[in-house]
Amino acid sequence: MRYWTKPIRIELDKEKVSLAKEFAKAVAVTTNYSDSNQTNRAKIEKDHFISKLGEEAVYQAYKLFTDEISVPDYTIYAGDNKSWDSDIIADGLRIAVKAQAVTAAERYGLSWTFQSSEKRTDPILKQPDNWVCFVECDDLHEYMCKIFPPVQIKALKFSEPVLEHLKGKKKVVYAKENF
Repeated sequence: MRYWTKPIRIELDKEKVSLAKEFAKAVAVTTNYSDSNQTNRAKIEKDHFISKLGEEAVYQAYKLFTDEISVPDYTIYAGDNKSWDSDIIADGLRIAVKAQAVTAAERYGLSWTFQSSEKRTDPILKQPDNWVCFVECDDLHEYMCKIFPPVQIKALKFSEPVLEHLKGKKKVVYAKENF
């Protein structure tokens, strides 16, 4: 279900940004990404923050077209109880959200990563008919988000990450190859 075919820009209000910051701070201490060689707590916190901003932006984008939409989940799940549910459900359609900060895009190219290793794989990679929305969050101009039209996993071109130590652990969707 594609209500839009070109990127939509959404500016997030300060209340949503503050809520996302609080969530990121709280969830970062419950997260273990050592299997991805990620132990930098500040980076983990920022990743969760940008991710939650992406969910808020996708929620607001869908609200332009429908009232049948779930709100972003701010529950903190402990350990193995972490939720792998879809980030947003709109008109009964389950949608994953992937977000990247502008500052990261400047370093690595506008792209979004999926975990793909023997130890941990994003479940959506095994669900080719599922949908995903990609978001670019401008962390330099707090916080304008660019939401790309939803796309099915099977329509995406996946590539290897730029960083050598992430190869074999992540799959990457580069904007220049997909949009």
